Amino acid sequence: MSDTPVNEMSFETAMAELNEVVSKLERGDVALEDSIALYERGAKLKAYCEAKLKDAEEKVEKITVGPDGAATGTTKAEGV
Repeated sequence: MSDTPVNEMSFETAMAELNEVVSKLERGDVALEDSIALYERGAKLKAYCEAKLKDAEEKVEKITVGPDGAATGTTKAEGV
């Protein structure tokens, strides 16, 4: 487990650490106090990753095409 503050991580680094945390907790061979710390770290990582994904989804745009097939601009994607 990294000592890097979650908000300073890239999405990919946070996801990798979250996967590591989940694996350790699933194995069940971690002491109770360490399990609690891992769970808390995992909760922070999960929230951070969800926020990063939401931000990315909001930036996704849909290319609009005119009758001649040429791109005419962009609009926000539906459902975000």
